[in-house]
Amino acid sequence: MMQISSDSASNKHSLINVMHRFIAAANNMDETIMVPSLLRDVPLEEQAASEVETNNNNEPQCHNKQKDMYEHYLLLKSIKNDMEWGLLKREMSSSSGLLDIPVKQEKQQEVTGDPSPDHNSDLERQFHYHLRGLFGVLSKLTLQADHLTNRYKREIGGGNFMR
Repeated sequence: MMQISSDSASNKHSLINVMHRFIAAANNMDETIMVPSLLRDVPLEEQAASEVETNNNNEPQCHNKQKDMYEHYLLLKSIKNDMEWGLLKREMSSSSGLLDIPVKQEKQQEVTGDPSPDHNSDLERQFHYHLRGLFGVLSKLTLQADHLTNRYKREIGGGNFMR
């Protein structure tokens, strides 16, 4: 069985550490936001700033999928749950999913013979590409969870939710 050394866990740039930071930020967000329904219909601050910026540049607007803070809160919680519990639970509810793709590829390789040489030599490059992406996404999600928590504290403290 593979053991994780304490050196990698203490490295602030390790994947494990980045994952722990996001989960801690999401847990803090969840513990702080006692009444998530207060987040309904409250627009994200970044959304308003990005709309003004794109209007000035005459570029097409890219609307954020999260229309309000409540939807953003639910998204962050969902991602945290997927990280903690894995995708298997979600995939079991649907007949075909992301986990089926590698299995189908492995079965196809068994039928056709040995795997292509390009596939094996490309694995390291693919791994590093996805690892960089994962680091970037987890860092952004951590900042968003912290921002949502701080904004909730500001709004509740200032009574701005009462309209």
